[in-house]
Amino acid sequence: MAGTIIITGANGSLAIPAVAYLLSNYPDYTAILTVRNASEDDANTTALRAVISRHPQAKADILELDLSVLSAVHDFTKSISKKIDNGTYPKLASIVCNAFWWSLTSDAPVLSADGYEKSVQVNHISHAALVLRLLTHFEPAGGRIVTLSSEAHVPGKATFEQIPPRIPDDLDSLVKPPVEASYPPGRPFQRYGNSKLAVVMWTHALNRRLVQVSPPQAVSCACFFRSHTRFQHPNLGKINAIAMDPGSLVDSRALTTNTSPNFWYLQKLVLQPFRPLLRLVNPAIRNAAEASPTLIDLAIQQAHPGERGHFELGEKMESSPDSLNVEKQDLLWEKTLEWAGLTSEEVRDLVQ
Repeated sequence: MAGTIIITGANGSLAIPAVAYLLSNYPDYTAILTVRNASEDDANTTALRAVISRHPQAKADILELDLSVLSAVHDFTKSISKKIDNGTYPKLASIVCNAFWWSLTSDAPVLSADGYEKSVQVNHISHAALVLRLLTHFEPAGGRIVTLSSEAHVPGKATFEQIPPRIPDDLDSLVKPPVEASYPPGRPFQRYGNSKLAVVMWTHALNRRLVQVSPPQAVSCACFFRSHTRFQHPNLGKINAIAMDPGSLVDSRALTTNTSPNFWYLQKLVLQPFRPLLRLVNPAIRNAAEASPTLIDLAIQQAHPGERGHFELGEKMESSPDSLNVEKQDLLWEKTLEWAGLTSEEVRDLVQ
């Protein structure tokens, strides 16, 4: 029997056609689909329910999860862990960290309920907590974790970039940016780029720790979570992680959410009608329906089974030079544990 695939932000522009593709082509999988608002008042969740309704045999549950609240993430993982342990859900085959947040309309940082810069929390910290708390619930054969990369993590690559993404030396300023007397143009988009750079760096750090576990023998392994942490679990080495850049999605709702009206005009009058021509210049320009099969095929390892690392448009590509800084990856790894409310002792207990 195929396992369970968790998709966060499952009512998003990329996720809805991805769910449709999953249910149509891989019906044996159980889908746990998380959304911030699961009520019938949410038009996007209603659209997700309509997709599921077209597959009456589908094993798919829509569950509410607000990634801007860390306690909600921890409660969610406890609930899912129990349901996997009691057989309600099969063991995990994949976690797809798709949910996303940005704000390009506020010069000052927008903070989450936990007091963190919201794009870093939603895009990175909460997904890290979700993944780490569920690591031991993957199938014995392993599985795949997919985080969502973006061209915004590469300095000079994103169209909207005015200030290059950068992980500061003072990592706490990433989650609690200092108040500035006058915010320079482009600071909001830089915060988003920083969150995606953190996602890619953390995914590389996760992979380095996973490959230190050599199945089938349970081994004692230093440095998984902190340098003094030791753990034993035989199947973690069979899990691999990838950071996937799905491309520039011209029909993404992101272009009209927490952005200026100019983005709406750009999307409706330029990007969508002229997409075929624009794609001749930039192959990464596509719509969500084109990108979604790649996401699912990678998630369940129909594509590139067993591989790790950074992918663009379904093919393995090196991520930005900054993201490959191992020393900063490790510093970010430890800080992420702290921000996520995971001590080394808690994590050690989770993986033993």
